[in-house]
Amino acid sequence: MNGFPLEIVLAVIGIAVPIMAFVWEFVLVGRKRLGYRVQMDTPVTGEIESVFPGVLPQLRPEGDGAAPDLQDLSVVLVRIENSGLTDVDSTDYASPDSDRVGMHIHFPHRRVIGMAVTELSDDAMGDSLKPGTGIGGREDAQHRVGIIDLPKVPMDRGDHYKILAILQRTAGAGDYPPPVVRAKLKGGRVSETRSRIGASPKLLALIGFLVAVIAVQFVVGLDDSGRKDAADCVSGKLTLVGSTAFEPTIREAAAAYTKNCSALAFDFEFDSSDRGLSRVDEQGKNEPGLLAITDGPKGVGYPTLLPRPLALSLFTMIVDPAVGVHDLTTQQIRDIYAGRIDNWQLLGGPDLPVRVVNRMLGSGSREAFRRHVVGDDQPPAPAATSCRTIAATKPPGPAFCEVPVTNDMLRTVADLPGSIGYSEFSDAAKATGVKPVTVDGHTPTREQVLAHAYPFWSVEYAYSNGELPADSPAATFLRFLTGGTGKDVLRSRGNTPCGELPNPTTCSP
Repeated sequence: MNGFPLEIVLAVIGIAVPIMAFVWEFVLVGRKRLGYRVQMDTPVTGEIESVFPGVLPQLRPEGDGAAPDLQDLSVVLVRIENSGLTDVDSTDYASPDSDRVGMHIHFPHRRVIGMAVTELSDDAMGDSLKPGTGIGGREDAQHRVGIIDLPKVPMDRGDHYKILAILQRTAGAGDYPPPVVRAKLKGGRVSETRSRIGASPKLLALIGFLVAVIAVQFVVGLDDSGRKDAADCVSGKLTLVGSTAFEPTIREAAAAYTKNCSALAFDFEFDSSDRGLSRVDEQGKNEPGLLAITDGPKGVGYPTLLPRPLALSLFTMIVDPAVGVHDLTTQQIRDIYAGRIDNWQLLGGPDLPVRVVNRMLGSGSREAFRRHVVGDDQPPAPAATSCRTIAATKPPGPAFCEVPVTNDMLRTVADLPGSIGYSEFSDAAKATGVKPVTVDGHTPTREQVLAHAYPFWSVEYAYSNGELPADSPAATFLRFLTGGTGKDVLRSRGNTPCGELPNPTTCSP
């Protein structure tokens, strides 16, 4: 993002804020904490009158008749708890040492006419809540507030007790104002606690903040994933020539590149590895917009062409499915292409003449086939004729023909009965009407190649005429192919980027 490490900053914030919130909540202010919760605040006058009409005016809390009538009564239950991480001692209450009272419960517009302590989590707290310890009820008549005083009760972590009070309204109408607990702790706080049903607003706010940070990181990541490739974006035109076997992969990579760099236009003129090399040799000097893609290293005669290894590419033998053959040995392939096997019956197939389809001279696929499968000691193959002529005349014996490009190879093997050929594996796997066969019982996988078990493979190279300027179309596209999204495209087509091989020198020309 213009050099500013926004993702790192967001990551630091996303980690720091929860840590700070934890330290603040549980170490600084929440380490020592008393909480209170009003668990019940219920009017009872209507219920008593409905069962015993007229009885409340007759009741008195004392027998001398001096107490007021019992009207507008309510019952309140307040839970006092140690909700912090440490114990609370009597000396932790922030009131004068001479004052035995540590907490006050205020009931606005009500007076206390009766109270009791209930539900001690630890019976030992009962000694601190006996009469004479500071506990009691009183009234602030001037402000019309009933008050329950509570002593400085020592409470271990997790301890609690409850106060049950009977109150009478002294002012107002409708709902009662909620009770309020007033107290202070040294190095801590006293606060109202909420029911644990649902999430607290603070927790929701923290979750919302973290979600926002993650969302921003995701958006920035999407933006940066495009920028990593688009950082090398240049305008102009890049012409790609050479291998028809690798053409689909290069076209897919170019399409991925233009998603982030529409300023660069691509022109594809694939016709064969040898022709591609010749064109770059003749026209590519001082032309950074021209690249040749080849199946395998260049031959002799191109001293100024510089290689850039791209990927390990897999090839496969393909046959007409009617021949019924699933595996061929290397020697059987050599015999077929030398004309020594002329009928599929000799290999366990039907009585069907063999039709041998080869790529034309100059093809990188043909060179990979020669180098890795049939070898240099293979005798010259019988003279080739037109594949169309073979299909039309149907000669009784074996027949040989050649095709210029990969698509012609796939189409010919699919259409010509009894035919055999070869192709780049990913293209063959997607083609209809052809059947890939294993070689010596091994499938075309990277692992089989690296184990020296599967023989038919090659290295794809990009060739330029001399060094390329760093900001040229060819140089930027090559950087894309060998890093980031470009490598993903190579892998998706069944190729292994050279930099990911256990021994990258396997890709050395």
